[in-house]
Amino acid sequence: QVQLVESGGGLVQAGGSLRLSCAASGLTFTSYAMGWFRQAPGKEREFVAAISRAGISTRYADSVKGRFTISRDNAKNTVYLQMNSQNDEDTAVYYCAARQAGFYSVYDSDGSYNYWGQGTQVTVSS
Repeated sequence: QVQLVESGGGLVQAGGSLRLSCAASGLTFTSYAMGWFRQAPGKEREFVAAISRAGISTRYADSVKGRFTISRDNAKNTVYLQMNSQNDEDTAVYYCAARQAGFYSVYDSDGSYNYWGQGTQVTVSS
């Protein structure tokens, strides 16, 4: 049974930083591309960042480029999202997602992912 468990969310002041983690189990982690998505109140879920199986390829939404960094530690079956210079538009529930993929592939569509975590709340206060 595949499980993705996010952690690290919370309340942060504008301009501050948070690091989210997503621990995966029940899958061969190195065979899966990973992604982060977010959903703000009253809005659709949107793509944030994605990373390929070995971390060679990454992709970011324009809104977070230069502020957020996605990374993974395959020895720990964990993917991270380092969020810097946060603003109130970053307030959302953040979800990690996984799908089996080719070595260099990354995906920015939520329909491309098979497995999802339960989400972690990030609130940015201004």
